[in-house]
Amino acid sequence: MAEWFIALVMFGGAFFIFLASVGVLRMPDLFLRMSATSKAATLGVGLMLTATALSFDEFSVATRAVATIIFLLITTPVAAHMIARAAYFDGVPLFSGTLRDELRGHYHLTDHALDSVVQDSTDTWIPEIEGDDFPEVR
Repeated sequence: MAEWFIALVMFGGAFFIFLASVGVLRMPDLFLRMSATSKAATLGVGLMLTATALSFDEFSVATRAVATIIFLLITTPVAAHMIARAAYFDGVPLFSGTLRDELRGHYHLTDHALDSVVQDSTDTWIPEIEGDDFPEVR
C-alpha cells in the first residue's frame, strides 16, 4: 500500500514538472514563462523529493529532502524575481496581450529604486513597443 502512495506522489511530481516544461513552450513571453516554471517545477521537485524520502524510509534521507525542499521554496521565487527584474530593465518586450504595465514609471533608471509615485519621463524607462506584433501597453 505504501508503494502505491509513493508512486502516486512520484507521478504527481512528474506531472507538475511536465506542466512546467509545457509552460516554457506555450507561454508567450519571458515573464509568464518564468512564472509558470518557477511555480510548477518547485511543486514537482518538492513532490519528487517527498516521494524519495518516503521510499528510502531513513531519517538522514528525509532530513536532506526536507532541507532541499525548504531551500527550493526560499530561493526559487527570489531567483525568478531577480531574473524578471533584470529582463524588465533590459527591455524584454511584454506579451502583446498585456493590458497594464504596473511598473512603468515607478523605477529610477539611475539607481533602480522603486517609488510608489510615478516619476517624470526624464528618469523612467518606458519600453519602446512598435509594430503590429506589439501594440501599445497601457
